[in-house]
Amino acid sequence: MAASSRKAFPLRIDPAVFAAVERLAGAELRSANAEIEMLLREALKARGIEVARTDPPRRGRPPKED
Repeated sequence: MAASSRKAFPLRIDPAVFAAVERLAGAELRSANAEIEMLLREALKARGIEVARTDPPRRGRPPKED
């Protein structure tokens, strides 16, 4: 199993807020985790902090070498 480049941490959140995030995530066809990340990025951008996106992990077979 490859190591993830994402940081995992526990998040204490009000159940009502989390339920609202889950509803929003469902409407946007995202996971709750992806929705929270999107909301954080939007909040940072609104405050003038631009966060660069990291490259997604490569998937599939490696290219054949000749």
